[in-house]
Amino acid sequence: MSSAATSAAAADSVIAATRHWLERAVIGLNLCPFAKSVYVKEQVRYVVSTATEAPDVLDELERELRLLDETDPAEIDTTLLILPRAVADFLDYNDLLYFADRLLGSLGLAGTLQIASFHPQYQFADSEPDDIENYTNRAPYPILHLLREDSIARAAAAFPDAADIYERNQATMRRLGHAGWRRVMAGEDEAEDKATGKNPLPKD
Repeated sequence: MSSAATSAAAADSVIAATRHWLERAVIGLNLCPFAKSVYVKEQVRYVVSTATEAPDVLDELERELRLLDETDPAEIDTTLLILPRAVADFLDYNDLLYFADRLLGSLGLAGTLQIASFHPQYQFADSEPDDIENYTNRAPYPILHLLREDSIARAAAAFPDAADIYERNQATMRRLGHAGWRRVMAGEDEAEDKATGKNPLPKD
């Protein structure tokens, strides 16, 4: 297999893992009520970066921000810039986020686009590394999620409890627990649902 074919296969594998996470966690657990629509309409752009250093990531981020801003939302509503070879350490990723936000401002796109953050080691401030609540923002790879402010505003207007999403997600993860999270990602809960007709999440 040629190096180009190998690289393409590796990128396909990264995208497949990312889509699995979107389907099972983000959409399946309803962590983001706005995600399903753009996912089903295939308005999500997946970009697998080969960058290993932050400056190269920022160069690619600039290209993707400009592309998203210039593209019809019906074609690309949101972009996932996936970083399988960079910022594996969460502290390094946090440093990258600082420069990513500065880049957004320097391009004059603050208020038009925003950047959401996901990482395999994601940790909220004042939390412990193993706290299950951190898993609301844990993804298979470091990801810079580029979103349109207009799309977020429209989605929030259609979802009356948008302000409660953060708290609801935290409660969902606490009910699920680490073992439940592993079942969800393995698809075991889906098999249980079909066999028993039960919801994998206990009710409040």
